[in-house]
Amino acid sequence: MDAIALSLFASRLAAVCDESGARLRRAAFSPNIRERLDYSCAVFDERGELAAQAAHIPVHLGSMAFALRDVVKQFKWSDGDMLVFNDPQLGGTHLPDITVVAPAFADDELVGFIANRAHHADIGAKAPGSMPLSDSIEDEGMLIEPQWLVRGGEIDWSLIEGFVSASCNPDCERGDYAAQVSACRLGVDRLLTGLVAPSGVDGWRSAVREMNAYAARLADGHFAALPRGEWTFSDAMDDDGCGARDRPIRVKLTVGEDAAGELAIDVDFAGSSPPVKGNINCPLAVTVSAVYYVFRCLLPDYAPSCAGTFKSLKVRAPESMVNAPPRSAVAGGNVETSSRIVDCVLGALAAASPQFAVAASQGTMNNLAMGATEAAEAGGVRYRPWASYEPLGG
Repeated sequence: MDAIALSLFASRLAAVCDESGARLRRAAFSPNIRERLDYSCAVFDERGELAAQAAHIPVHLGSMAFALRDVVKQFKWSDGDMLVFNDPQLGGTHLPDITVVAPAFADDELVGFIANRAHHADIGAKAPGSMPLSDSIEDEGMLIEPQWLVRGGEIDWSLIEGFVSASCNPDCERGDYAAQVSACRLGVDRLLTGLVAPSGVDGWRSAVREMNAYAARLADGHFAALPRGEWTFSDAMDDDGCGARDRPIRVKLTVGEDAAGELAIDVDFAGSSPPVKGNINCPLAVTVSAVYYVFRCLLPDYAPSCAGTFKSLKVRAPESMVNAPPRSAVAGGNVETSSRIVDCVLGALAAASPQFAVAASQGTMNNLAMGATEAAEAGGVRYRPWASYEPLGG
């Protein structure tokens, strides 16, 4: 492909994500998705490798890019199927973020996947808003292992009814699941008709390979400006809500070359706090998302966001607060610890090359959750259970 054709291909692929996101937003019932825009859409190739993503929520997209390939390999896909899950150990983030994945088939051949992830304001946690002061995953709501939400184009409404039964607002939840299904269907249609059909399956796969190669060259060309060497930075989480204070996050950034002489960037979190009882633990996918986000911010807007973009990055973390073991409480790790991880990676970059790194943020998302888990009556008026979740800007 020449440069113009490759640019058009990448833009059209990104547009599939943008249009899927527009449908999800407009069809959703909850203000969490419609107004707060807490959702993300992406396209993956037939192996589950990231092909394109919209500029939605970074922690969603990086975690899907990191782990979706391991999920899709576990299932035998058919046209019209969709999978649903929120397990933090399978590329999820925290339980309110629910992922729906749909395959795309052309001439009975699997050519890719459309995925979206949306934050559901209430999934049956012990506190309204599903962001409780928790010390176990069970306290944080409903854990959905990967399972079929749609088979052969037919939605399993009984499964959805089971999901929404624990919610303070089942009607809203029901509508959000339907919106995610609808967004996936649109994405599959646009991918097949707009990108696969004009060039055929072989042409589509060739274009994805070329785009990944271009993204890798572009990213490495920018990252090569970093000096070679090792740099460290550390910060701390103030409190896990269960007695653990000043829990360190330590990062070592190493920039060099691999055995083949190619650029290699190693981000190592050894020395970070062991897992804590409270919910500020991070699944590894969230930690990887934070690192991907930092390095994506260093690239120009026109750089594709695909698997090739992150080819030179390697993220390592022993079992710790930033690589939580199974069943750990993680609700706050996705929103709070991830922000502090970003600041730590930026700090290491600033030590390496001050003109290369941007300034750190406030290191928190300022989550506010409130509501009532039970019906109540006052002044002759009966009030239904309700929940609201909102992060405040800062």
